[in-house]
Amino acid sequence: MVAFLKYSLIRLVLFVPLFVLFAFLGVGWVLAVVFAGLISFAISYLFFQKQRDAATAAMRERFSGRAKPIRTAGEVEDAAAEDGLVEKNPDIAVNNDKRPGTV
Repeated sequence: MVAFLKYSLIRLVLFVPLFVLFAFLGVGWVLAVVFAGLISFAISYLFFQKQRDAATAAMRERFSGRAKPIRTAGEVEDAAAEDGLVEKNPDIAVNNDKRPGTV
């Protein structure tokens, strides 16, 4: 995922100065966005192949179904609390596979 963020940042760093330049030249906001987008795409496509390939590999791995799920800090804390509860009280069962309100 870091490779994707790095490549996105490279594209953004290319886009922003080009956008400002075209906006300063007075081509209009829409054309400034289009021109800056096309030029930043072409530059990143031609000169940043290694970073693009790494970003593609990271996205492929993330969406392949083999990647570990991303858990928030709250989810990790909840899981630790549930594990501690089950360890201290083996007669209590935690069943979070059911949706709230269903039997």
